[in-house]
Amino acid sequence: MRKLSILLLRVCLVLGLPMATHCALASKVTIVQQDNKATLQVNEVPFFVKGAGMGYTNEAGIRKLASAGGNAFRTWDTAALDTQLAAAHKYGLMVLVGLDIGKELQGFDYRDAAAVSEQQQRILSIVREYQGHSNILGWILGNELNLMVNQQGQVVPADPLVYKVIGELAKEIRRLDHDHPLTMAFAFTSTLKQDIGFALEAIPDLDFISLQAYGALPVLPQTFTALKPGIPFMITEYGPMGHWEMPATRWGREIEEPSGRKAKGMRGRMNGSVINDPTAQLLGSFAFLWGQKQERTPTWYGLFLASGEKTASVDELTQIWTGKWPANRAPAAWSITLQERSADQSVTVDTGDHVKAFAIIEDPEGDNLAVRWELLEEVVKRSHGGHFERAPKQVDIAGGTSTVIGNEYSLAFNAPSLPGQYRLFIYATDAHGGAATANIPFLVVE
Repeated sequence: MRKLSILLLRVCLVLGLPMATHCALASKVTIVQQDNKATLQVNEVPFFVKGAGMGYTNEAGIRKLASAGGNAFRTWDTAALDTQLAAAHKYGLMVLVGLDIGKELQGFDYRDAAAVSEQQQRILSIVREYQGHSNILGWILGNELNLMVNQQGQVVPADPLVYKVIGELAKEIRRLDHDHPLTMAFAFTSTLKQDIGFALEAIPDLDFISLQAYGALPVLPQTFTALKPGIPFMITEYGPMGHWEMPATRWGREIEEPSGRKAKGMRGRMNGSVINDPTAQLLGSFAFLWGQKQERTPTWYGLFLASGEKTASVDELTQIWTGKWPANRAPAAWSITLQERSADQSVTVDTGDHVKAFAIIEDPEGDNLAVRWELLEEVVKRSHGGHFERAPKQVDIAGGTSTVIGNEYSLAFNAPSLPGQYRLFIYATDAHGGAATANIPFLVVE
């Protein structure tokens, strides 16, 4: 009976059939090394991950990933895992489950025996509950636990005790679950080699390592080769240039790329890393973020707007995953200026000045675009490591007049009456669920 069930599972995976219809048996995921090439297999069928980090907790958002050609998603915790797994089951997606393990960076004390014990029991109960689900791809033992900074803000290696504790946890998970691989997600930092060395020594049960990089994505293959971990790897986060990698204004506000340049840049960095990996040890990758989040801005990392529209980056991923562009592509923003100056010129205006912003936005099909301008104060408390960040306050745009000439969109308005740091956004949406975004930071002085 089990052989028949496995055969049905293999048919589902090969043909892309919904698992809810044909594939109810728990998955068995293995890694095969043959001819110096690593291959992930789900129920004995090769499975190269083409996925995204899931920011949605509803079925509609997850359905979008399947429609775009993705075959898997990852999570960072299990808060919405029931809903996410149900949708994954319905649309034939596999799920690499992120186990929410405490970070030193957020104050978790690995010398607190009671806290460590509670965490271990909580994680083991999650594994017990979900290990039999047909759409489980594996377990991520914490996200970027290696990311640690000292009091001077410098990146330093994580305490080796962190890896020792996770090693003990991994051993217990392995006793419970022999059918799904274990991994750990590492931030691409200056201490990466040292951190991975500590981890591999303390956690022998790791089946592959997971690396996360943005601007550094092109060097991941050579970085992996130099590390010589002895196990394959996966890229569990990649996307636009990170805010820490971009130029800033002279008062220290990071400059975000317009959505068109962001999409083009992401695709370029994928070549030779996510695509055509030269190491033969890449098991697949997850783009960041299939959804929307606030981090420095409301638009920096999300592949979608909060209102649900996709950006040009989604279309790039769709073309890579399926070989075809979607029927209607999202518009793309290419530049934005204020007072004819770009963000890298550190634009400063006086309180109440009448100023003008210009943005260049194009739509592949020439669709008419609805435009919205928004003025925000800058983030007050900037987060680290992707942690929660409070959305900035919106400011009324005084005396605003918006005009369009061809692909040039402009806004004339009065600068705020209060001095401070601000950021002007433009959102352009078509009638097909696509959006372009751009923003420019500026300083208002008396």
